[in-house]
Amino acid sequence: MQFFICGSALRGQPDHGNLGEATFVREAKTRPSYRLHSVGDQHPGIYEVAEGGVAIAGELYELTGEQHAHLISTEPPNLYEAPVHLDDGSTVNAMIYPRELIEERGYADISQHGGWAAYKASAR
Repeated sequence: MQFFICGSALRGQPDHGNLGEATFVREAKTRPSYRLHSVGDQHPGIYEVAEGGVAIAGELYELTGEQHAHLISTEPPNLYEAPVHLDDGSTVNAMIYPRELIEERGYADISQHGGWAAYKASAR
């Protein structure tokens, strides 16, 4: 299965090892219908919006069933797997964070960075 990665498991990020031997397919972006938030500055939280969205940069990986199960087991609390729409018209699964929790907890909107890696690089 193909899976969209857009957070701390990206190449060069601290949790990249959680992907094990998964095969990198290519860099990818969502269509511009998502918002990106920093969840405790540990990982991103993305969710889809009807308007005011941006394209989120990430990477596409090919995962075996075993690799997928391992990745899911390493994800932080509250993230859930759901389809995301990429800018090439395809749909793949990714980890989504509940918008209600983001709003309730006041996690910073970092959508202007366009991706987690860009956000983390800007903080250096």
